[in-house]
Amino acid sequence: MTVEVKSVSEMPPRQLSCGLDFCSVPDIRSSLTVASEAGYNFVCFPIVHPRFKREFIGGKCKGRDGPFTRSDLILPGSDWNTLIVGKISSYIDVDCLVPAQRKQYEAAFIQELQYASHLCLPAVMVSLHGLNITNLARLLNNKIQSNCSYQIWVHVPMECPSVGSKNYYLNENDGSEKEDVLKPCTWNWWRKFHSLANWESKLGLALEITSDIPTEEEIIRWMGEPIKCILISTAVFITNKSGYPVLSRAHQALVKTLASLDVQVVIKGAIRHGQIKYYQQYLEHLWQNPLHSDPLQAFARGYEDYLQCPLQPLMDNLESQTYEVFEKDPVKYNEYQRAIYCALLDRVPFEEKENAVQVVMVVGAGRGPLVRASLNAAQKADRKIRIYAVEKNPNAVVTLQAQQKEVWGDQVTVVSCDMRDWKAPEKADILISELLGSFGDNELSPECLDGAQSFLKDDGISIPCSYTSYLCPVQSSKLYSEVRLCKEKDKHPLHPFESPYVVHLQNKFQLSPPQTLFSFHHPNRDEIIDNTRYECRSYKVNQDAVLHGFSGYFETVLYKNITLSILPETYTKGMFSWFPIFFPIREPVHVKGGDTLEVHFWRCISKKGVWYEWCVTQPVPGPIHNPNGRSYIIGL
Repeated sequence: MTVEVKSVSEMPPRQLSCGLDFCSVPDIRSSLTVASEAGYNFVCFPIVHPRFKREFIGGKCKGRDGPFTRSDLILPGSDWNTLIVGKISSYIDVDCLVPAQRKQYEAAFIQELQYASHLCLPAVMVSLHGLNITNLARLLNNKIQSNCSYQIWVHVPMECPSVGSKNYYLNENDGSEKEDVLKPCTWNWWRKFHSLANWESKLGLALEITSDIPTEEEIIRWMGEPIKCILISTAVFITNKSGYPVLSRAHQALVKTLASLDVQVVIKGAIRHGQIKYYQQYLEHLWQNPLHSDPLQAFARGYEDYLQCPLQPLMDNLESQTYEVFEKDPVKYNEYQRAIYCALLDRVPFEEKENAVQVVMVVGAGRGPLVRASLNAAQKADRKIRIYAVEKNPNAVVTLQAQQKEVWGDQVTVVSCDMRDWKAPEKADILISELLGSFGDNELSPECLDGAQSFLKDDGISIPCSYTSYLCPVQSSKLYSEVRLCKEKDKHPLHPFESPYVVHLQNKFQLSPPQTLFSFHHPNRDEIIDNTRYECRSYKVNQDAVLHGFSGYFETVLYKNITLSILPETYTKGMFSWFPIFFPIREPVHVKGGDTLEVHFWRCISKKGVWYEWCVTQPVPGPIHNPNGRSYIIGL
């Protein structure tokens, strides 16, 4: 078990939050009424009306009388801070190469941001138009550092609108312009801006879907960015036979993919299909169709990309609710029961079933799900068993003893003891455990089972019999920002970046396929048992990306061909007992397509506990994380 989350029945259906964009607003109240009556939840307005272009240093507008924009008295405060996303004036170019003009634009830009703070707007939208964005990133980062109250939505087209024509962009090395005869990559605009703005968590991406859909690889890469909303122009919609707006199948698939990140939607552009409400109604229809049929997605609703500390059941006694949630897994215990059933059939031939009694030991029995699975398997196999249920948590032992007295009877013996300290009265034919964590060994299954195997017969069976961890480099600006917020006063300053987290990964992009890392086998018959590990893995990066950390998974063989897996490629469908694990790195690493990414990983052991250390050595060497377990250790 790894995380404590809500049950499937408690998860509300995903709701559409849809906004309407206005390029100009003659009357704010009437525009809000129009949007509300059409079913929209919020609107996007220019903070300053286009006709109020102003000058601060000199010019004919310098001394103009009157306010530069509308009064805040037009709406109550609750409307300003819940219904309106403010847009920065489109003419403002704070990276203008002409110094005098740049200063004018900076003053106007800061004035609009200050007024957005005055109105307590929930978000402000600013657009990127190329790679010349350094000063913009500086100004916005300065505003964030001054504790602005709003989110900043950075508007970027998914595909550059100038596809098919020659484009000019700034040479990042010397600031000169050079011709780009290829299609410019807008992801690079965002990547440069986000890096310059220090990956601040208040920066979100307002990604505009254009008529041109990028390649699947580019779409997947966008999935690793902190997308707050998607903008869809009315020009992207096509007309169905009844005259209503719909999206093409390709655009539908794209929207549903992005919707998995729980984004908001903004409709922009002229009304092309009679009424503006038709666009909202169509999107509502898309949202009502199930985006996922996998029980895992329903189970994890609301916990996407939410960082949680891995449980340490060896050190800490789990609570009743934690046991209860994971006992509801519809797949895991069925597979365990199937493994036990096959093991019983293999150990006891049909002609011996009346006399042979198999000793089954469930170590780490919790509240008894594996005991029940063992009894069910024995009944189905028509074989006789005697069970020892060993559990160190005294609170869970109460539940086991109650079931033994009321349901199981003498067939089950409850043992209140740490499996490593228990002196078994006899040896087991089958040793059963569920001590696996999100990374396979991270809840110390190797150490526990190595201690418990002393009471397993020489030809006895361990379920599980092996498990392997997997490691995958990932891009996830959202997770990186979340990790930065995890600082604690009394812990090492680097603690957040040297600790693994259990997380249901959604907002991420895999830079390369996962690779195997550590493997363990049970029973371990090595003459000298050594559970320390060290491995180096090299990954080929296919396209430009940013490395923020590594996701970890595991596969386990319960018995013969009966397996469980949380690896995306081989995931055991319907199972939700484990979320992946995430190992962050201190500083993001920019990688290019064709680069080799090399990571080193250690599993270290002392008398007190077990910990991991990791570092990146290519394409650039980085520091070793968590040396000597200074930030994170799994207690023995």
